[in-house]
Amino acid sequence: MLQLKINGQQHALDIDPDTPLLWALRDHLNLQGTKYGCGIGLCGSCTVHIDDRAVRACLVTVGEVSGKAVTTIEGLASGSGPVQQAWREFEVPQCGYCQPGMIMASVALLREKPSPTDADIDAAITNICRCGTYNRVRRAIHAAAKKQGADDV
Repeated sequence: MLQLKINGQQHALDIDPDTPLLWALRDHLNLQGTKYGCGIGLCGSCTVHIDDRAVRACLVTVGEVSGKAVTTIEGLASGSGPVQQAWREFEVPQCGYCQPGMIMASVALLREKPSPTDADIDAAITNICRCGTYNRVRRAIHAAAKKQGADDV
């Protein structure tokens, strides 16, 4: 029995420790916001936070995250955080499939670099968006950084 801390709650799962975290989240805990994209860690649709760092859930096993804090898109501040607000303001999503992973990567970036440059954003946000909303993503991250800074005052 594995003990996982997901979105602040403890979960006991009777699954193989080599099960990818992505499948534990989606199939065993019914957290559907974390998306399956490529399965090899390239697209970023499955990005979650593990101990506050952006990680591709398809590349990590449940055995590796036992005892660590995992946050999914469902665990963020119910759409009210600066990144989610900026996403709406700048109408970032088109199809929306990649957006949970993009938001998770952006939140992690702003935690590490509260005032990122375009180069910082380009280096950190390696998620693939088939709709090509990268310019909107960049503008939304800059707006979220400003809002986040204003909220800290």
